[in-house]
Amino acid sequence: MFPIRDHNPAARLPFVNYALIAANVAIFLSYLPLFSNPFALTAFFDIWAIVPAKVSTGQDSYALVSSMFLHGGWMHLLGNMLFLYIFGDNVEDQLGHFGYAAFYLASGIGAGLMQVLAEPGSAVPVVGASGAIAGVMGGYLLLFPRARIDILLFLIVIVRIISVPAWMMLGLWFGMQVVNGAAAQAGTGGVAYWAHAGGFLIGMALLVPAWLRKGGPAYWRRTHGAPAHPEARYRYIRSDVPTVPRTRSAAPSAEPGRKAPGAVPVVRRRR
Repeated sequence: MFPIRDHNPAARLPFVNYALIAANVAIFLSYLPLFSNPFALTAFFDIWAIVPAKVSTGQDSYALVSSMFLHGGWMHLLGNMLFLYIFGDNVEDQLGHFGYAAFYLASGIGAGLMQVLAEPGSAVPVVGASGAIAGVMGGYLLLFPRARIDILLFLIVIVRIISVPAWMMLGLWFGMQVVNGAAAQAGTGGVAYWAHAGGFLIGMALLVPAWLRKGGPAYWRRTHGAPAHPEARYRYIRSDVPTVPRTRSAAPSAEPGRKAPGAVPVVRRRR
């Protein structure tokens, strides 16, 4: 399952969030040709990605920022940008444009450091905006635990869109990072789960002051954990194409020249 939208409209244009999405896409496109040359791509990531074994010894600390704008493929990029698009606008709305930019960078740097602490001797490069985006998700959960999120759910051959509260979707996501991170310690995995989990907690912690200024628990009681403004509503409109009944063969007839029963094929006509 993955989210496709929330019901929490922003009150102002989130141009910092849009700029972050544009920067991630533009930077990815700038080194996309390197994917056809694995040696060149490895050398590129060795310079600009977080390599825990280097950062843990004080080398290449700039990579804590640069790695936030790198991705390992199209699906990695598109998945991250979808999450950022859904959750980032509301956090920017609460923090303001400058505050949100600082919050995003701080969450990403903190998430990168968490991954370095978890695997200080690893020589595997770590790339992606997901640590910073996890911070955005943690902040969103603190401010809007009962905002409704629409998720696309796949159950074998069944595909449904269902609406769930933010605490359920984001809580499940965080729990999966912790479980998978623990499994990765046993030698499995290829995802920076501790960067995700760490970024999530750091994002929540960074937004505690903003939450307290709003009243803390009193803010939750006042808003019931949902957005303070009217939520967005989406309508599912039925198609205006009429349903055409199944066409069956004519009844048997003794008239000369009529086709025998069953000679007319059974068809479903569509417009």
